Formats: sequence, structure tokens, C-alpha cells
Amino acid sequence: MWRYTSRRLVMAVPVLLGVTFVTFVLLNIVPGDPVAIMLEKRADQAVVDNVRRQLGLDKPWFVQYWSFVVNALKGDLGRSFFTRVQVLPELLSKFRITLKLAASAYAVAIVVGVSAGIAAAVHHNTTMDSATMVGAMIGICAPLFWTAILLQIFFGLHLGWLPISGHESWRNFVLPAVALGTRFAASIARITRTSMLEVIRQDYIRTALSKGLSRRIVIYKHALRNALIPVVTLTGMQVGGLMGGSMLAETVFAIPGLGRYYVEALYQRDFPVVQGMVLFTAVVFVLANLIVDLSYAFIDPRIRYDSEGD
Repeated sequence: MWRYTSRRLVMAVPVLLGVTFVTFVLLNIVPGDPVAIMLEKRADQAVVDNVRRQLGLDKPWFVQYWSFVVNALKGDLGRSFFTRVQVLPELLSKFRITLKLAASAYAVAIVVGVSAGIAAAVHHNTTMDSATMVGAMIGICAPLFWTAILLQIFFGLHLGWLPISGHESWRNFVLPAVALGTRFAASIARITRTSMLEVIRQDYIRTALSKGLSRRIVIYKHALRNALIPVVTLTGMQVGGLMGGSMLAETVFAIPGLGRYYVEALYQRDFPVVQGMVLFTAVVFVLANLIVDLSYAFIDPRIRYDSEGD
């Protein structure tokens, strides 16, 4: 497994380089000058040129990119053009807030999605099955901002049960976690239902039931474990979606996490923040998918990564 892990980490290097390179090129192609945004057309050309020189924007694009890569390898993602604060410490500070939201949403998605998928599969072709799938389709199609606003109006303003903004306590994360988590719960419910239906039709499940084992034990101890691999794969792929969805959720609920930080940096054309954010998100996504791949061996003992064909 160590060999497989090290090989995956080495393979991630060109991926990260490609992501940062494409981001850098796009930032330089898209119209808009961060210096012009910073000075708001209040300075003459001499001041503009001086600021561009101080920020290193007067150098050729390939020199700027090489400098970013070299500094990133040293753990330095540069300073924000606007606040002059080191990007990496700021990213880590805001990541802690986003991690709370993403973990809460992840828990909602897994608990609701897996439970709904199992219920739909066990009660196949019944009203519960149809209602669960209709609910899943609504959850997938409903825009996140629409769901978030409805939750704010009903549970925050109308009932007054929960705060609609901020991040001071766990109560502030309930509504954004539900808004973000239910969207992914719908996808998990659909894949869980499909996987469970395939497993419970296997001969060993019928054999276990014919031996007199409780249906609950057969479903949760035998069938669910063998149906988990597609579910785990999907949940791993949704890490990126959670990171992206948190941007909108944090904007709607006024949570100062990575999402709002990234949106503001894009609006201001703050190149170091955008590049650092993309690299940081790519690293998180690569590590999350590696953890998902390694978890297969724990779910299914037949899977091994140390063989010659791994």
C-alpha cells in the first residue's frame, strides 16, 4: 500500500502543475488589471508603472509563473495584492471555517443519502421508493442559493430557531450544512439505492435470509458493506463539489471561509490569492481521492494495492 500511495503522490505533481499553469494563463488572458482596480483610476501612469513593478507584474508571464512555482515549493504562496497579507496563513485560517461547514454538510449528505437509499432499495417499487426518488430528483435540481434562502426565511426569520449568518457557534452552521448537504444527499441516495438493489438480489443474501437471519442484520451487516464501494467513490468525488458549493453557501450565509475569500479575490483580480486558492483546493481534492482509494481495501478485504498489478 505504501508503494501505491507514493506512486499516486508522484503522479499528482504534474496534475497540480497543470492546474496552476492553466489558472495562471487564464488570469492573464481575462480582461482586467488588478493595479487599475486597486488605484481606481486615481493615479497617473508613473504611479501605475511603479505599483506594477513592486508587485512583479512588469515581468514576463513565464517568469512570474516560475517564481510562483519555486516559492510554492518553499511553502510561500505570496502576498495579497490588496491586503499585503501572506496568502498561505490566511488560507489556512479560512480553511478551518470552511472545513467545519464542509464536514457538517458531508455528515448530512451521508446520513440522509445512505439512509434514504437503503430505505428505497428495501422497499423497492413501493410508495416509499417512489417518494424517495422524487425527493432525490428535487434535491439534485434545486439551486443551492434557492434552498439556502428558503431555509433562511423559514427557520431563521419566520420561526427564529437558527441564525441566518455568521460562524460564532455550531448553530450558525446548521442551515448552511443542510442547504449544502441535501444537494449531495440526493446523489448519494440514488447511487446507494442502485447499488443496494444489485447486492440484495445476490444468492448469498437469499441464503442468509433462508437461514433465518434477521432481515435487518442481513441488510446492514452483509448487503450494505458490499454496496458501499460505489457510494464511497461518489462521496470522494463530491469533495470538490463541496468545496465549490461552499463558496455560494458562505456568500449567502455570510460565513468568512474560503468561498467568500476566493470570490472576493476573483472580483479584485488578486492573482496570488486566486493562484494559491486553486493550488490549495487541488491538493485537498487529490488527497481526498487518495484516501477514498485507500479506503476500498478496508471496505473490501479482497482489494489489495501491494500486488504487482496495482
